Amino acid sequence: MTGERRDDTFDSIAFLEEAVQYPSHEDVGPMREFLHETLTDRGLEAQIDDGGNVLAARGPPEADAETHVVLNTHIDTVSPHVPFERTTDDSGTDAVRGRGSCDAKGPLAAILSAFFTVEPVDGRVTLAITPDEEVLSTGAYELVSDEDAPTRNADAVIVGEPTGLDVCTAAKGRFQGTIHLSGANAHAAEPETGTNAVAALEPVLESIRTFEEREDSPPAHPQLGAATLTPTVVEGGEATNQVPADCALTVDRRSVPPETADEFHESLTAHLRAAVPDDVDVEFHFTDRPTPFLEAWETDPDARVVDVLADAAGGDVRPFTAATEASYFAADAPTVVFGPGVLADEEGAVAHAPREYVRVADVRAAARALETTLSELLA
Repeated sequence: MTGERRDDTFDSIAFLEEAVQYPSHEDVGPMREFLHETLTDRGLEAQIDDGGNVLAARGPPEADAETHVVLNTHIDTVSPHVPFERTTDDSGTDAVRGRGSCDAKGPLAAILSAFFTVEPVDGRVTLAITPDEEVLSTGAYELVSDEDAPTRNADAVIVGEPTGLDVCTAAKGRFQGTIHLSGANAHAAEPETGTNAVAALEPVLESIRTFEEREDSPPAHPQLGAATLTPTVVEGGEATNQVPADCALTVDRRSVPPETADEFHESLTAHLRAAVPDDVDVEFHFTDRPTPFLEAWETDPDARVVDVLADAAGGDVRPFTAATEASYFAADAPTVVFGPGVLADEEGAVAHAPREYVRVADVRAAARALETTLSELLA
């Protein structure tokens, strides 16, 4: 059984108001210390590991726990910092505004409320808050790479992101790389004496448009739809009167299960080679990064964590529209993305935008749903 709830209450909104006032787009240190102090002030043994993750747990040791649930979100934000503001609009909607209010300090406030409130007896709940989700996910990768990490062997993982209180069970992956074309310089007055790498972009762009039409292309995902491949940045040529020998085209891949990064690399390279003239060398390289790309992931919509959380929150079960660190956790345990706030509303972008906000009522509703979910999962 789960046990009784704690008598001392945690004010999730007061925590959120203070958290938003810690800029964490360039340095998560002050915000991380604030989070660490919030945990230790309540008598919990919290640690900051080598990857910069803030970790804490409640309940029996993992070996003795009947069920183990991991709560995860991140404390870093994108630039620029947007100052905190508490507002009430004409309709009476109470909101916390500022950078990180919905992505993802609002979800963090709700997660902390549930973590503090439920007193596990037979089950274990682990809090794992990462420092680098918006850039390279170094913290989350440290967790999933460490055989002794406290998040290993979980029975369920709940990742806090702004989902509008919906339970998200899948998301596309994101890969980025550059296509390099190599030809031979020549005078532009006699272009036939060279090999024009920029001109070779024409079949490359056509091959990108037809990439999903190849025979081995993965079918559209039932929740996420089709994968996409988008050209984003192009560079080439050095002089206006010279046939260019080099050209580079960066592409953005939004993958769907079961495609992996290695499979995409192999398929795109072969597709390009078949399209580009033989006198042009073509190579595709992923953008260098110290951690794996966030690949596409999915959790069975009938998994217990999905049913319990969706029933508690009253929202829909759907895919998430952005890449998240859930990608790292989903390989080992049923994983969902959930939280207050939205990426965008009827007026436009919310997360990562100057008008970022989260409704106070939604933070409290998310906290209640998470508390109920933990109570049932750990029972």
